[in-house]
Amino acid sequence: MEELVKKFLQYLFAERNMSKHTIKAYNCDLEQFIDYSKRCDCQIEKVNYLYLRRYLAYLQTIGYTRASIARKLTAVRSFFGFLQREDLMDSNPAPLISFPKLEKRLPKAVRIGMIDALLNSPDTSSANGQRDRALLEILYGTGIRVGELVQLNLEDINFAQQEVRVFGKGNKERVVPINQEALGSVKNYLLRRKKSYLKDKDGSALFLNNQGGRLTDGSVRRIIKKYVRQAGIETGITPHVLRHTFATHLLEAGADLRSIQELLGHVDLSSTQIYTQLSRARLKKIYLQTHPRA
Repeated sequence: MEELVKKFLQYLFAERNMSKHTIKAYNCDLEQFIDYSKRCDCQIEKVNYLYLRRYLAYLQTIGYTRASIARKLTAVRSFFGFLQREDLMDSNPAPLISFPKLEKRLPKAVRIGMIDALLNSPDTSSANGQRDRALLEILYGTGIRVGELVQLNLEDINFAQQEVRVFGKGNKERVVPINQEALGSVKNYLLRRKKSYLKDKDGSALFLNNQGGRLTDGSVRRIIKKYVRQAGIETGITPHVLRHTFATHLLEAGADLRSIQELLGHVDLSSTQIYTQLSRARLKKIYLQTHPRA
């Protein structure tokens, strides 16, 4: 089964143009399915509807949330669909399996005061502090994903046009505006970048670690966590929360959904429409707290 998974992952990379992050997630989910099948002594040709139902029930018993189970089911369904299309299996047992019903959770958004506290936390007298201020400004100022942030190269920042070129999911390119405050932070960081980070390397990556290599998703998450604690912010803030906050603040200031969709790189407008629910929820809360008859 492992060889079939390798073929499937190669297909995702070469033909579906999926990101390395997505392919890695698919691989982890399928490795877990293979491990379960080995323990059950079940060959791939024996996998059927009832077997998959038992697998999903097993995932639930060991504590996975509905959202995690739905993601794992997506990987399994795609895998078996690939095998059927490639004539490696006679039938696909997965489409009959329904996805677990998910609760619609509204994205978190952070108040502007907390954002200001976070952005002002790095000590910009140090090279790392200047770098961290710049990446925080870009995340909140553009709404890009953390995976898009760490893939930025020097040539992707257009100072003259005040724009950033971003390569999103499926390596799709888009250009987003960037504010003067964020650009200023990037300029200050670049003044120290070569001397403080590159050493003997000549990297094209915008954001570098202390060894001169490209920052990773995990590094950025740890950086944000550090400054959240430093700023005394009790609300959990992640790169994705900054992305949600970017979109929510735009909507509350009067931006239209289509524009926000383009800025976020959403293919489908329905992905952006959740922010209207968030805005309505916040308005309702304000109404209930302030109206004399509420």
